[in-house]
Amino acid sequence: MALTLFDKIFDPHVVADLGEGWSLLHIDRVLLHDLSGARALREVGEAGHAVAHPDLVFATPDHAVSTAPGRTSETFAGGAGLVAGLRTRAAETGVRLFDLGQDGQGIVHVMGPELGIVLPGTTLVCGDSHTCTNGGMGALAFGIGASELGHVLATQTLRIVKPKRMRIRFEGALPPGVTPKDMILAAIGRFGTAAGTGHAVEYAGSAVRALSVEGRLTLCNLSIEMGARMGFVAPDETTFAWLKGRRFAPTFADWEAAVAYWRSLASDPGAVFEVDHVIDMADIAPQITWGTSPEQVVGVGGQVPDPADAPDAAKAAAWRAALDYMGLTAGAPIAGTKVDWVFIGSCTNSRIEDLRAAAAIARGKRVAGHVTAWVVPGSERVKRDAEAEGLDQVFRDAGFAWRESGCALCVAANGEAVPSGARCVSTSNRNFVGRQGKGARTHLASPAMAAAAAIAGVITDVRSAA
Repeated sequence: MALTLFDKIFDPHVVADLGEGWSLLHIDRVLLHDLSGARALREVGEAGHAVAHPDLVFATPDHAVSTAPGRTSETFAGGAGLVAGLRTRAAETGVRLFDLGQDGQGIVHVMGPELGIVLPGTTLVCGDSHTCTNGGMGALAFGIGASELGHVLATQTLRIVKPKRMRIRFEGALPPGVTPKDMILAAIGRFGTAAGTGHAVEYAGSAVRALSVEGRLTLCNLSIEMGARMGFVAPDETTFAWLKGRRFAPTFADWEAAVAYWRSLASDPGAVFEVDHVIDMADIAPQITWGTSPEQVVGVGGQVPDPADAPDAAKAAAWRAALDYMGLTAGAPIAGTKVDWVFIGSCTNSRIEDLRAAAAIARGKRVAGHVTAWVVPGSERVKRDAEAEGLDQVFRDAGFAWRESGCALCVAANGEAVPSGARCVSTSNRNFVGRQGKGARTHLASPAMAAAAAIAGVITDVRSAA
């Protein structure tokens, strides 16, 4: 029987059929961060259990740490206890911790792939909904709740209902100015934020095959914004070349055996998907969100939608509320909207490729005088690599602030926030009310689009800014 990539990974990991659609799934890797990691490790101990396989658990502080230059774990007082707890529990349980200032520290969904912790064909969980990012490596990676995290730490298994299968094929070449961020925003805008609910989404097609690993990680990152816990791309020669030599990747004979297995991880011809979509890349322009949901998105050359044109009354009400919160006028061009802040970072778009794209726009230019612009590398390694290439100086010369690695303005859990009423073009993944700070107005876009907005001081078409 023809199998999907999802079946080929999920089914061999089933330890037991629990009946009524439930399976007990073996979990290969666990990632922990400061917001939930220490608590999960503590609760496992308090329940009288040991961490089953500490060698398969990896931790790093990212959410509640300041990204100010020269920061320590105490710079943001509200997160100091969380970092201290993570350090203590990791030492007690034998869990490997990548601490501040160490190679390996960073946003949990950036450091996992870059260290080779996330491998094709593996199952991986973390107490964070954007764990789906790691599916760009050809893994089944997904976020879980606190009680589930404790169960996995104690047993290396998880009780789960097998999702249905969805495929989204992006066909054609990427048009000028279009990036993986634009691809996934366009898909969410077309299908909606509930389209992936109950499904595991495979991204395929000629445009996906042409993406770098960094681009595939970005594509998978917003799977949860489509309602899907899992999003993934079949591994290929691009994946293998990117992984080779990374710290936790297989070596020598193990490498050859691993690659032989990884090459089998593709959906078979004739494999059945419950939902199968095709998107023509010629239909995608650089995207920018206008509202308070990722599905409220338009091409940068488009207009702010009118609630009168909404498909139903519920959508019309949602559009009106979004326009009111965002301070936008229906029918107005989205380009030219004044911007106050720009944030380049987050687990969506903070890898070296993202910073290169933004630096290419910023090089030799200056941030508009009224704009506050931050660049926050996704990991200590990304920061060091960017500095070795001189990207930090490009940003500094242009008037961007160059920060330490962490989640920063994406979630505003570390004392860093966009001021109330300020409008921010952000490379992150969520734009709901208050996400970047109370009253903050967020427009999601690619790194190049964000950099162009910082320079122009307004939302602008990156194709005219390059």
